[in-house]
Amino acid sequence: MNIASKQFKALHQQTEPLLLGNVWDVKSAVIFEKQQYKAIATSSMALAETLGYQDGEQMPFDEYLLIIKRIKASTSIPLSVDLEAGYSETEEAIVKNIKQLHDLDIAGINIEDSVVNSSGRAILNAEAFAQKLKGITTRLKAIGIDIFINVRCDAFLLGLPNACDEAVSRIKLYEKSGANGIFLPCITAIPDIKTTVNCTGLPVNVMCMPGLPDFEVLSSLGVKRISMGSFFSGAVFKRAETLAQNISREKNFSSLF
Repeated sequence: MNIASKQFKALHQQTEPLLLGNVWDVKSAVIFEKQQYKAIATSSMALAETLGYQDGEQMPFDEYLLIIKRIKASTSIPLSVDLEAGYSETEEAIVKNIKQLHDLDIAGINIEDSVVNSSGRAILNAEAFAQKLKGITTRLKAIGIDIFINVRCDAFLLGLPNACDEAVSRIKLYEKSGANGIFLPCITAIPDIKTTVNCTGLPVNVMCMPGLPDFEVLSSLGVKRISMGSFFSGAVFKRAETLAQNISREKNFSSLF
Protein backbone atom coordinates (compact mmCIF):
# COMPACT_ATOMS: atom_id res chain seq x y z
CA MET A 1 0.00 0.00 0.00
CA ASN A 2 1.37 3.43 -0.84
CA ILE A 3 1.79 5.85 2.08
CA ALA A 4 -0.89 8.24 0.80
CA SER A 5 -3.45 5.45 0.54
CA LYS A 6 -2.67 4.27 4.09
CA GLN A 7 -3.10 7.81 5.44
CA PHE A 8 -6.30 8.29 3.44
CA LYS A 9 -7.88 5.08 4.72
CA ALA A 10 -7.11 6.10 8.30
CA LEU A 11 -8.85 9.45 7.74
CA HIS A 12 -12.11 7.54 7.13
CA GLN A 13 -11.96 6.05 10.63
CA GLN A 14 -11.93 9.29 12.60
CA THR A 15 -14.58 10.31 15.10
CA GLU A 16 -15.43 13.36 12.97
CA PRO A 17 -16.13 13.00 9.24
CA LEU A 18 -13.34 13.70 6.79
CA LEU A 19 -14.08 17.01 5.06
CA LEU A 20 -12.66 16.91 1.53
CA GLY A 21 -11.73 20.00 -0.44
CA ASN A 22 -12.79 19.36 -4.05
CA VAL A 23 -10.24 20.90 -6.41
CA TRP A 24 -9.83 21.61 -10.10
CA ASP A 25 -6.32 23.04 -10.42
CA VAL A 26 -3.12 23.62 -8.46
CA LYS A 27 -4.24 26.93 -6.95
CA SER A 28 -7.48 25.52 -5.53
CA ALA A 29 -5.59 22.53 -4.11
CA VAL A 30 -3.00 24.76 -2.44
CA ILE A 31 -5.75 26.90 -0.90
CA PHE A 32 -7.34 23.89 0.79
CA GLU A 33 -3.98 22.62 2.02
CA LYS A 34 -3.16 26.07 3.41
CA GLN A 35 -6.47 25.98 5.33
CA GLN A 36 -5.30 22.71 6.90
CA TYR A 37 -7.71 20.37 5.15
CA LYS A 38 -6.49 16.83 5.70
CA ALA A 39 -7.16 15.62 2.13
CA ILE A 40 -8.34 16.84 -1.24
CA ALA A 41 -10.08 15.28 -4.23
CA THR A 42 -10.60 16.30 -7.81
CA SER A 43 -14.05 17.25 -9.04
CA SER A 44 -14.24 15.86 -12.56
CA MET A 45 -16.95 18.38 -13.51
CA ALA A 46 -15.05 21.39 -12.18
CA LEU A 47 -11.81 20.29 -13.78
CA ALA A 48 -13.44 19.47 -17.12
CA GLU A 49 -15.10 22.89 -17.23
CA THR A 50 -11.78 24.65 -16.68
CA LEU A 51 -10.45 22.80 -19.74
CA GLY A 52 -13.53 23.60 -21.83
CA TYR A 53 -15.14 20.15 -21.70
CA GLN A 54 -18.49 18.88 -20.50
CA ASP A 55 -18.56 16.42 -17.59
CA GLY A 56 -19.09 12.73 -18.32
CA GLU A 57 -15.60 11.67 -19.47
CA GLN A 58 -15.55 14.19 -22.31
CA MET A 59 -12.03 15.36 -21.47
CA PRO A 60 -9.25 13.02 -22.64
CA PHE A 61 -7.73 11.04 -19.78
CA ASP A 62 -4.23 12.21 -20.77
CA GLU A 63 -5.26 15.84 -20.23
CA TYR A 64 -6.86 14.95 -16.92
CA LEU A 65 -3.73 13.08 -15.87
CA LEU A 66 -1.54 16.11 -16.62
CA ILE A 67 -3.54 18.31 -14.21
CA ILE A 68 -3.56 15.54 -11.60
CA LYS A 69 0.24 15.32 -11.83
CA ARG A 70 0.59 19.06 -11.29
CA ILE A 71 -1.79 19.05 -8.30
CA LYS A 72 0.02 16.10 -6.75
CA ALA A 73 3.43 17.70 -7.29
CA SER A 74 2.28 20.93 -5.64
CA THR A 75 0.65 19.54 -2.50
CA SER A 76 1.58 17.14 0.29
CA ILE A 77 -1.82 15.96 1.61
CA PRO A 78 -3.59 12.84 0.25
CA LEU A 79 -5.26 13.34 -3.13
CA SER A 80 -8.18 11.27 -4.41
CA VAL A 81 -9.25 11.33 -8.06
CA ASP A 82 -12.76 11.30 -9.47
CA LEU A 83 -12.44 8.59 -12.11
CA GLU A 84 -16.12 8.83 -13.13
CA ALA A 85 -16.96 5.48 -14.78
CA GLY A 86 -13.27 4.60 -15.22
CA TYR A 87 -12.46 6.43 -18.48
CA SER A 88 -12.87 3.14 -20.31
CA GLU A 89 -15.39 0.32 -20.64
CA THR A 90 -13.16 -2.68 -19.98
CA GLU A 91 -11.83 -3.88 -16.65
CA GLU A 92 -8.33 -4.16 -18.08
CA ALA A 93 -8.24 -0.56 -19.32
CA ILE A 94 -9.78 0.81 -16.10
CA VAL A 95 -7.15 -1.02 -14.06
CA LYS A 96 -4.47 0.48 -16.32
CA ASN A 97 -5.82 3.96 -15.59
CA ILE A 98 -5.90 3.26 -11.86
CA LYS A 99 -2.31 1.97 -12.00
CA GLN A 100 -1.19 5.23 -13.57
CA LEU A 101 -2.78 7.09 -10.67
CA HIS A 102 -1.31 4.68 -8.11
CA ASP A 103 2.14 5.24 -9.62
CA LEU A 104 1.70 8.96 -8.85
CA ASP A 105 0.97 8.10 -5.18
CA ILE A 106 -2.70 9.01 -5.55
CA ALA A 107 -4.55 7.96 -2.39
CA GLY A 108 -7.92 6.93 -3.78
CA ILE A 109 -10.45 7.05 -6.56
CA ASN A 110 -14.18 7.48 -7.06
CA ILE A 111 -15.90 5.21 -9.55
CA GLU A 112 -19.62 5.51 -10.26
CA ASP A 113 -22.47 3.15 -11.13
CA SER A 114 -23.96 5.37 -13.83
CA VAL A 115 -22.81 6.52 -17.25
CA VAL A 116 -23.48 9.51 -19.45
CA ASN A 117 -24.86 8.68 -22.89
CA SER A 118 -26.70 10.50 -25.66
CA SER A 119 -29.90 10.45 -23.60
CA GLY A 120 -28.29 11.79 -20.44
CA ARG A 121 -27.12 9.97 -17.33
CA ALA A 122 -28.36 6.41 -16.74
CA ILE A 123 -27.74 4.02 -13.87
CA LEU A 124 -26.14 0.69 -14.68
CA ASN A 125 -27.54 -2.72 -13.84
CA ALA A 126 -26.52 -3.32 -10.22
CA GLU A 127 -25.39 -6.93 -10.59
CA ALA A 128 -23.42 -6.23 -13.78
CA PHE A 129 -21.69 -3.23 -12.21
CA ALA A 130 -20.88 -5.20 -9.04
CA GLN A 131 -19.38 -7.99 -11.14
CA LYS A 132 -17.25 -5.46 -13.04
CA LEU A 133 -16.17 -3.85 -9.78
CA LYS A 134 -15.18 -7.26 -8.44
CA GLY A 135 -13.12 -7.86 -11.56
CA ILE A 136 -11.36 -4.52 -11.13
CA THR A 137 -10.56 -5.02 -7.44
CA THR A 138 -9.38 -8.58 -8.08
CA ARG A 139 -7.05 -7.41 -10.86
CA LEU A 140 -5.68 -4.61 -8.67
CA LYS A 141 -4.98 -7.03 -5.82
CA ALA A 142 -3.20 -9.39 -8.21
CA ILE A 143 -0.72 -6.67 -9.18
CA GLY A 144 -0.25 -5.39 -5.64
CA ILE A 145 -2.18 -2.15 -5.91
CA ASP A 146 -4.02 -1.05 -2.79
CA ILE A 147 -5.88 2.22 -3.34
CA PHE A 148 -9.05 3.52 -1.65
CA ILE A 149 -11.98 2.74 -3.96
CA ASN A 150 -14.95 4.95 -3.18
CA VAL A 151 -17.95 3.65 -5.13
CA ARG A 152 -20.48 6.31 -6.07
CA CYS A 153 -24.06 5.07 -6.05
CA ASP A 154 -26.33 7.41 -8.03
CA ALA A 155 -29.72 6.26 -6.77
CA PHE A 156 -30.37 9.62 -5.09
CA LEU A 157 -28.63 11.75 -7.72
CA LEU A 158 -30.90 10.30 -10.40
CA GLY A 159 -33.99 10.47 -8.20
CA LEU A 160 -34.79 6.79 -8.63
CA PRO A 161 -38.07 5.46 -7.21
CA ASN A 162 -37.47 4.09 -3.70
CA ALA A 163 -33.94 5.53 -3.88
CA CYS A 164 -33.07 4.52 -0.33
CA ASP A 165 -34.06 0.87 -0.86
CA GLU A 166 -32.20 0.82 -4.16
CA ALA A 167 -29.11 2.32 -2.55
CA VAL A 168 -29.13 -0.22 0.29
CA SER A 169 -29.41 -3.09 -2.18
CA ARG A 170 -26.52 -1.75 -4.26
CA ILE A 171 -24.34 -0.98 -1.25
CA LYS A 172 -24.53 -4.60 -0.11
CA LEU A 173 -23.43 -5.77 -3.56
CA TYR A 174 -20.59 -3.23 -3.79
CA GLU A 175 -19.33 -4.08 -0.33
CA LYS A 176 -18.95 -7.73 -1.41
CA SER A 177 -17.17 -6.60 -4.59
CA GLY A 178 -14.26 -4.91 -2.85
CA ALA A 179 -15.39 -1.30 -2.34
CA ASN A 180 -13.61 0.60 0.43
CA GLY A 181 -16.25 3.32 0.75
CA ILE A 182 -19.68 4.33 -0.52
CA PHE A 183 -20.53 7.75 -1.96
CA LEU A 184 -24.19 8.84 -2.08
CA PRO A 185 -24.44 12.22 -3.82
CA CYS A 186 -27.74 14.10 -3.34
CA ILE A 187 -28.80 12.21 -0.22
CA THR A 188 -30.06 14.78 2.32
CA ALA A 189 -32.86 13.32 4.45
CA ILE A 190 -31.78 12.21 7.92
CA PRO A 191 -33.77 8.92 7.82
CA ASP A 192 -32.15 7.98 4.49
CA ILE A 193 -28.67 8.84 5.76
CA LYS A 194 -29.25 6.81 8.92
CA THR A 195 -30.55 3.82 6.96
CA THR A 196 -27.69 3.74 4.47
CA VAL A 197 -24.98 4.26 7.09
CA ASN A 198 -26.41 1.48 9.25
CA CYS A 199 -26.66 -1.04 6.40
CA THR A 200 -22.90 -1.26 5.83
CA GLY A 201 -19.57 -1.47 7.58
CA LEU A 202 -18.02 0.77 4.92
CA PRO A 203 -17.50 4.50 5.47
CA VAL A 204 -20.30 6.53 3.85
CA ASN A 205 -19.61 9.73 1.92
CA VAL A 206 -22.24 12.46 1.40
CA MET A 207 -22.04 15.59 -0.73
CA CYS A 208 -22.78 19.27 -0.26
CA MET A 209 -26.41 19.91 -1.19
CA PRO A 210 -29.16 22.36 -0.18
CA GLY A 211 -30.83 20.84 2.86
CA LEU A 212 -27.88 18.65 3.85
CA PRO A 213 -27.62 18.52 7.67
CA ASP A 214 -24.69 20.32 9.25
CA PHE A 215 -21.46 18.51 10.02
CA GLU A 216 -22.29 17.86 13.67
CA VAL A 217 -25.52 16.08 12.72
CA LEU A 218 -23.81 14.13 9.95
CA SER A 219 -21.17 13.02 12.44
CA SER A 220 -23.85 11.85 14.88
CA LEU A 221 -25.43 9.82 12.06
CA GLY A 222 -22.13 8.02 11.42
CA VAL A 223 -21.16 9.71 8.13
CA LYS A 224 -17.41 9.41 7.60
CA ARG A 225 -16.73 11.68 4.61
CA ILE A 226 -18.19 14.93 3.28
CA SER A 227 -17.52 16.23 -0.25
CA MET A 228 -18.17 19.52 -2.03
CA GLY A 229 -18.50 18.26 -5.59
CA SER A 230 -18.38 21.09 -8.12
CA PHE A 231 -20.36 23.46 -5.89
CA PHE A 232 -17.27 25.13 -4.43
CA SER A 233 -15.78 25.87 -7.86
CA GLY A 234 -19.20 27.02 -9.06
CA ALA A 235 -19.41 29.54 -6.23
CA VAL A 236 -15.87 30.77 -6.93
CA PHE A 237 -16.57 31.39 -10.62
CA LYS A 238 -19.95 32.96 -9.87
CA ARG A 239 -18.15 35.53 -7.74
CA ALA A 240 -15.59 36.02 -10.50
CA GLU A 241 -18.46 36.72 -12.92
CA THR A 242 -19.88 39.31 -10.52
CA LEU A 243 -16.48 41.00 -10.24
CA ALA A 244 -16.17 41.15 -14.03
CA GLN A 245 -19.63 42.71 -14.27
CA ASN A 246 -18.79 45.27 -11.57
CA ILE A 247 -15.57 46.36 -13.30
CA SER A 248 -17.38 46.81 -16.62
CA ARG A 249 -20.29 48.69 -15.04
CA GLU A 250 -18.36 50.90 -12.62
CA LYS A 251 -15.49 51.68 -15.02
CA ASN A 252 -12.91 51.15 -12.28
CA PHE A 253 -11.22 48.42 -10.28
CA SER A 254 -12.48 49.34 -6.82
CA SER A 255 -14.46 46.08 -6.55
CA LEU A 256 -11.17 44.15 -6.60
CA PHE A 257 -9.86 45.82 -3.44
